Amino acid sequence: MSRIEELKRSFSKTVEKEVEEWSIIPPDERPMSFAIVVSMGLIILYFGAHQMLSTGFFTASFGIFEMIMLYGSLFAWIVTAALMLAGLKGPSRDFDAFGGLLFAGVSIAWILVVFPFDFALFADVLPVFLRFLMQWISNEVAWVLMMLSIVVNLCFAIYSLVLRVSVRKAHG
Repeated sequence: MSRIEELKRSFSKTVEKEVEEWSIIPPDERPMSFAIVVSMGLIILYFGAHQMLSTGFFTASFGIFEMIMLYGSLFAWIVTAALMLAGLKGPSRDFDAFGGLLFAGVSIAWILVVFPFDFALFADVLPVFLRFLMQWISNEVAWVLMMLSIVVNLCFAIYSLVLRVSVRKAHG
């Protein structure tokens, strides 16, 4: 059997499983969703602290549109996870597949192009004894991590969209 046939069979099994468990939320998804809400909330607070304290982490090129892109992509993760926590598996999957992941990928790409950050100041909102946790992140490291994030987000966006459309077709 060829590798492509194996991938098709695996994808078909995933679609069948999603159709069978249309409204059932797997036990591991609730703790993961909670962790996403908490972690994204903390990230929003961290970036918000940089803005409120004017640490210099955000450069002059960080305008309203960049704020929408940055915070919007983080809120998209919160919305998806909150829907899952509320027991709304279908709307959560739909939001992810039909825009959430794509928006996050496009947002990160835009922010990468503009790159309105100075990562030398990234740790400045932390207490002095904790700054070592973030001081290793340079502009170059952040750029590479953001580039990887774009690739992963866009791959997941395509996969999620194809999977969701297949599941909706099979479900009727």
